[in-house]
Amino acid sequence: MRGWWREIAGLVLPVACGGCGRPRAEVCAVCADALAGTAPRRVRPAPEPAGLPVVHAAAPYADAVRELLLAHKERGALPLAGPLGGALAGAVEAAAGPWTGSEDRPLLLVPVPSSRRSVRARGHDPTRRIALAAAARLRRAGRPARVVPVLRQRRQVADQAGLGARGRLANLSGALEVAPGGARLLTAGRVIVVDDLMTTGASLAEAARALGAVHRPFIPGIPHGLPAGSAQRGIEQRAAAVIASSPASFEINRNSSETWIVAGGER
Repeated sequence: MRGWWREIAGLVLPVACGGCGRPRAEVCAVCADALAGTAPRRVRPAPEPAGLPVVHAAAPYADAVRELLLAHKERGALPLAGPLGGALAGAVEAAAGPWTGSEDRPLLLVPVPSSRRSVRARGHDPTRRIALAAAARLRRAGRPARVVPVLRQRRQVADQAGLGARGRLANLSGALEVAPGGARLLTAGRVIVVDDLMTTGASLAEAARALGAVHRPFIPGIPHGLPAGSAQRGIEQRAAAVIASSPASFEINRNSSETWIVAGGER
């Protein structure tokens, strides 16, 4: 029934694919495959900023994927939050690791916040909207998940456009904080930082720093206080998920044996 209504609506109010412009579909089959047709992968920018969480991305930021993200973020194509959220949900699952179905700890999706100025200019918060769609997709699949928007900007930052890796790190250093009462919310489950796009990794690294200032995520059932040189000290490594990342970041593959649990918590 829903498909028939979309067909009728497409005749009365023509729509075009946000990725390529093909008519009568918000996202055509070709662009949907580019967005979420392959398994999410771990990505790393070069240079890699200190404190960057382990990041998984659904697709390279190019061609149709880039157009879909821009259409949603800058041109107000709000219905694209659904398919974009589906892609982010896949990346979140990859970041969180295997799920047995018996765990009661929900996934807590923490969006990287947009500035108030950007939200006013766009008329919406794109990352938060996509995160809500991703959490809904995960719940429909049977995996407990919810959005916990506890991060906020503590000072104004410059527009990131045009800044290189060093400039972005300096621009965002110390810019985020956890809102009062947010630390308590973070203890309820497995925290995954989420964003729509990773370029230099500066935003995700700053988000991880702000979260780490109030929250050290222990893994239930693993003893704490092991020797300093131990590979497992009962602290989950920070994890993040994005829809897209630069194509070059997919090519950097330096996997280590300590993917999920590392000494000291954060990288």
